[in-house]
Amino acid sequence: MSKNKANPFKDYDEKAEAEKAGFDTSKYYVNLPLVVIAGRPNVGKSTLFNRFMHKRLAIVDPTPGVTRDPVEATAFIMGKPVRLVDTGGYKLDRDPTSRESEMDELVVQKTLESIKKADKILLLLEAGIITGEDEEFIHLLRPYWDKLVVAVNKCEGGAGEDIAWNYLQYGFKELIFISADHGDHISELATKLTDGLDFSRVEEGEKPLAPIRIAILGKPNTGKSTLSNRLTHSEKSIVSDYAGTTRDVVEGKFQYAGRDFEIMDTAGIRRKKKVTENVEYYSVNRAIKTLDNCDVVFLMIDAQEGLADQDKKICSLAYERGRGIIFVLNKWDTQEQSRKTLRTTQDYIKTMFGHMNWAPILPLSALKGEGIKDLLNKAIELYEQLIRKVETSALNKALEDWLFHYPPPASKAIHFKIRYMTQTSVNPVSFRIFCTSPDNVPESYVTYLKNSIRKDLGFDQIPVEVNLQASRKRWENRFDEEK
Repeated sequence: MSKNKANPFKDYDEKAEAEKAGFDTSKYYVNLPLVVIAGRPNVGKSTLFNRFMHKRLAIVDPTPGVTRDPVEATAFIMGKPVRLVDTGGYKLDRDPTSRESEMDELVVQKTLESIKKADKILLLLEAGIITGEDEEFIHLLRPYWDKLVVAVNKCEGGAGEDIAWNYLQYGFKELIFISADHGDHISELATKLTDGLDFSRVEEGEKPLAPIRIAILGKPNTGKSTLSNRLTHSEKSIVSDYAGTTRDVVEGKFQYAGRDFEIMDTAGIRRKKKVTENVEYYSVNRAIKTLDNCDVVFLMIDAQEGLADQDKKICSLAYERGRGIIFVLNKWDTQEQSRKTLRTTQDYIKTMFGHMNWAPILPLSALKGEGIKDLLNKAIELYEQLIRKVETSALNKALEDWLFHYPPPASKAIHFKIRYMTQTSVNPVSFRIFCTSPDNVPESYVTYLKNSIRKDLGFDQIPVEVNLQASRKRWENRFDEEK
């Protein structure tokens, strides 16, 4: 990777600029000015967004129309905090009879909604021939002319600038020639974007307590975006029965029962052999990546279609990471409304996921809003278990009881002694058992101890990891062991 790509703002020190502007990049700010990046597809909006963010938040691919839902985050531009939004591309050429055309219309609506709320609009154009999409989009932006900053992308090393001057015919006062990919003239653009913005309303807020982070996962068309919009009381995620609608991870925030939540609406995960496009490949990888950042997974299952192979894969990945998991039976309003039907479905899922029969299974209608309260209450319950820390003394008192009620098996071939145990982490929850000859401890006995932890210590609905470590020291000498 070139030096320019590694450093998005190659010609200034961001932290130094922030100090000059009176801001601290490590602090949390509220009431931020809104800056929206807009333009037709494939002009480099997501590349520029990622460059300002110093990381890859938006998917970048040469395929036109990759970004659909607006992607937003807090960025420091010229050392000043703004709320930055990457929008979907404005497409003019649409076949009105196709499902893709329906999706394009929804993308345009989302883009225009973001533009109306913006304090500054960055119109990104491309060096080259002016297209009909450029002209129509420029016309739509006329009411917002005083908020417009115009940049022409893909001008690395001055390439295409002679043709790009033709954009002045539309009445722009100024053009900035940049390369989002190489970093050319990004600091000049950053200065223009922050000039005139009102930062007097920006306040240093008290960083809220860590929210409960929810990842909504599942195969396409199970209602993930519908649930996300329902929870956030917004229409951030585009909702359509067109499979593969969501591509980027769309994040939203809401409060319930005095708790802060962050929701991550992800791309639908299909079987590997059906993932043929680069865009979908990146979308699926981004969806799976949310497992590293969430607390609880809502695994969306279409009650009409039942379980799929990819549901097992998602569960396996979530289990490995120690995440709380809730099986969400969406579209339950289409099923027979009887306890027997629900019990039969729950039993079937528990049979299919035998090693995870502790995971809650809840019916829901995201469309009608039925079952939302039960789902969120359960999410809070799982989160409390994920962050629970058991005092070591209480833990070992419980261990004594477990060993008394079910002593370790002993024979000439199998001989070991359980010394003591500690909790090594929360979220994910993990324990370490110190014993002699760990290799001699049968898996069945480890399972017994794990089940005892679940049953007696309040971890009955989340994954629990138990590791064995060799030790000949007793509980009373444990501090020497832990030094």
